[in-house]
Amino acid sequence: MKKVTLREYAKIHKLSYFNVMKMVRTNKVNFVTETIDEKKVDFILMEEEKEKKVIEKIIEPSTKKMTLKDENELLKKEILRLKAELEKCNKRTVLA
Repeated sequence: MKKVTLREYAKIHKLSYFNVMKMVRTNKVNFVTETIDEKKVDFILMEEEKEKKVIEKIIEPSTKKMTLKDENELLKKEILRLKAELEKCNKRTVLA
């Protein structure tokens, strides 16, 4: 059983520190709080079985690949939506 800090754990699994803290608080990972130099420090206990479960949850299943044509259409729709919002903002600033 290996003991690592929350920051090290976040680096190992490429997660944010905040997400690791949430995992600790919801007991998704085992942890121990120790006092070092009069400061309380949380350490995560890395067990093989639990780590496999955590890794499976972290890695999202690959989503359906979009073709370039579909992706292009989505981008065009997004551009039109942003242009419409920009026009609304410009009208508000002219009236103000």
